Amino acid sequence: MQPVLNQLYFSDRYNELLDGRGQPRPHWQALVSQLESEEPAVMRKRMEAVQRQIRDNGVTYNVYADTHGVQRPWDLDVLPLIIPSHEWQHIAAAVAQRATLLNQVLLDVYGEQRLFASGQLPPALIYGHNGFLPSCVGIPHYDNIALHNYAVDIARSPNGQWWVVSDRTQSPTGAGYALENRTIISSVFPEMFRDLNIERLSGFFASMRDSLAHWGHRVAQNQAQTVPGIAPLSQGEPPLVVILTPGPYNETYHEQSFLAGYLGYPLVQGNDLTVRNGVVWLKTIAGLKPVHAILRRIDDDYCDPLELNAESLLGVAGLTQAARLGNVLIANALGANLLQSGALLGFLPNLCQSLLGESLHMPSVATWWCGESAALEYVIQHLDDLVIKPAYPQMQSSPIFGEDLNATQKEALIARLRAQPGHYIAQEQVDISHAPVLSNHHHQPQMGSLAVSLRVYAFATPNGYAVMPGGLSRVASGKDSRVVTMQRGGTSKDTWVLSEFTQSAFSLLRKTTSSQDLVRENTSLSSRMAENMFWYGRYSVRNLQKAMMLRATLRALLEYTPESREGEWPTMQGLCQWFDLLPSPKDDEEWAKWQPYSDDDIEPLLVQAVFSQQSGSLATSVQQLYQQAFNLRERISNDHWRTVNVLSRQFITRHAHATLQDAMSYIEQAVNHFVTLTGFAMDWMTRDLGWRFMSLGRRIERLQFMCVLLSRALQMPQHSNLEWLLQVTNNLVTYRARYASQPEWLPVLDLLLMDGNNPNAIVFQIKGLVKYLEEMDAHDNAGGIAAELKACWQALLQLDPDTCFMQGSPELSAWLNHTYEVTLTLSDRLSLRFFSYASPVVISGH
Repeated sequence: MQPVLNQLYFSDRYNELLDGRGQPRPHWQALVSQLESEEPAVMRKRMEAVQRQIRDNGVTYNVYADTHGVQRPWDLDVLPLIIPSHEWQHIAAAVAQRATLLNQVLLDVYGEQRLFASGQLPPALIYGHNGFLPSCVGIPHYDNIALHNYAVDIARSPNGQWWVVSDRTQSPTGAGYALENRTIISSVFPEMFRDLNIERLSGFFASMRDSLAHWGHRVAQNQAQTVPGIAPLSQGEPPLVVILTPGPYNETYHEQSFLAGYLGYPLVQGNDLTVRNGVVWLKTIAGLKPVHAILRRIDDDYCDPLELNAESLLGVAGLTQAARLGNVLIANALGANLLQSGALLGFLPNLCQSLLGESLHMPSVATWWCGESAALEYVIQHLDDLVIKPAYPQMQSSPIFGEDLNATQKEALIARLRAQPGHYIAQEQVDISHAPVLSNHHHQPQMGSLAVSLRVYAFATPNGYAVMPGGLSRVASGKDSRVVTMQRGGTSKDTWVLSEFTQSAFSLLRKTTSSQDLVRENTSLSSRMAENMFWYGRYSVRNLQKAMMLRATLRALLEYTPESREGEWPTMQGLCQWFDLLPSPKDDEEWAKWQPYSDDDIEPLLVQAVFSQQSGSLATSVQQLYQQAFNLRERISNDHWRTVNVLSRQFITRHAHATLQDAMSYIEQAVNHFVTLTGFAMDWMTRDLGWRFMSLGRRIERLQFMCVLLSRALQMPQHSNLEWLLQVTNNLVTYRARYASQPEWLPVLDLLLMDGNNPNAIVFQIKGLVKYLEEMDAHDNAGGIAAELKACWQALLQLDPDTCFMQGSPELSAWLNHTYEVTLTLSDRLSLRFFSYASPVVISGH
């Protein structure tokens, strides 16, 4: 591939790739050389590999107003942004200094407020900020750190200098996306990534986890000393750190679940936590567990409906008081949002000299807060050269470029500035640097150049701030775009920081130093996560059963004449109705008149049952399964998640002119995916508490279906074909291997009822359910349900096969109906017992 370098050069902007002579900069030379030596087809494969990994991994960025759907695939350019080592040292030092400075400002504003008294900060700037939380004044902070998690957006001006554009201090986003970008791009350029000695990211996340553990132990010690009934952590026992999320509809929920899985933290929502006796507790299936640290992704004022925002449904009532008592570490501290105000930027140079005794290593873009009269007049006089922005993030208005306004618009803007000057800031308009990007133009890679900015991350440690070596690079959506943002269609890049030293492989997993550190069961499984696992198990089996029922029905329609399937055909249609795959009569009167569909009528209905976006179809059931998996993303492996995501995408496309053959083809593919998911669940997942709840859901769902299936099949006319029963339950091969004859009732029922080695048999489900329920607790409501199931089991064993395992058997029909009712009760009691908090219980490990 031959990049046309001279087309990428702009004299009025700094070019990340090219120097002033239009030649590649030294740190880009290796990449340019590879691009020049590669055929376009090779680079196209690299681009396709990036897009495939994003699709298969389900990397999304939720855009609230996107007409194409909330979950938009993450956009990643194949070319990284490369930064040389000496330049990065300056950036890292500047970011660490800035985080230290802002932490000092935050401590003062919510502490002694000396900066107000000395005149270094206008009180109106802080008190006029909606993000200032009076309730948080005076809250103590371990090691005087309130700003634990910090991010800063920086950009390069035409002279090559990096400038700070904005600070992110509330709950900075993007670090997880930066990690995913690195995983994908390093696999696309593996040799180059290795040979260039790119700085690894895992050390930064290890520092984050070690720091939270350090302060979590401090919190645990405080809880044990001040709260009766709380025991100190045992030696080697880690503190409980959680990530607090607004939920699956948040724009960066995928990143939050990805980070939770990577760091090994529970991802919790507000209703997973409760505050009692000034302590934050996680509602787990084993009772309440004290929480020591919270890495929050919820906005400040939504964190506590009791003291901060009574309308919030996302937070935890009493969280502020728990922080006030030192019984929980919140990263970042409540109230950190006010540091995101652009109005602060103009005051930081003097504050840095005053608080740190040194100059800012990296200046901010020239900024004027219109709340100062002199600044307001300057802004009005130089409006054509400035960008007007809201002073406070809560205003949520778009930047206004003065050069775009006509005379009337300027007058209107000046009137707004004079009416509410404190609500606005003005910044110098900077033509930020361009970086190379690759696009797919007419199926050929084409290199272009777009504006780029870099978000750098820092996290507090007991010894200062650790800075991620790299960050999240973002490029504008078009050549004329002056705003770089993912919400407006921007693209991300991996950021490669070159190192002078060879990089060794590094694992984030903590080291086990003694047998006391060994963990074989995680009892901190939240009730919500247990419920998600339970229903994921149910949806997994339900989808497979729907697919198998549809496949058997389609085969009967395509392979048999109406006369040859007359006996079982009404029953098969009735079971499809039970699954909501076919329309059902609305009341008893309609049921009395109901007749099986004719072949001509049922054909389009079965196609709709596969592809329709209406409730009950296989397509919508697959999306329900996807959403359930999405809710427990951090609990399943990447391969497991990838299979769910690929399956989901298969049914997203609408099929307006699909045929029965198309439907059969999609069902076959879906069955393969469902079987793969079963393999992940049964062979790849550790059999911990979460797995057991998933297994309970799977067995309850299968047991219910088997009861309904056999109960209805027993009512079929004499001499009905039983082969479809074996197809639906995936037992046809086994039956033929054992009997080598046409299916008959006695051996079919023995196989589907009594064979303990058959994973689809009823007795297999009951045995497993009894086992798991007795493991969980043999002395509460769950134990009672286990007793009912054991009674069903004994009653089944007492049935005489020679008289009961036949068509129309009233004893067997009664047993099937009773067992089905027991499973309904079982599901309800599990929900009441484990999925909504009750009193603490003890759950055995095995």
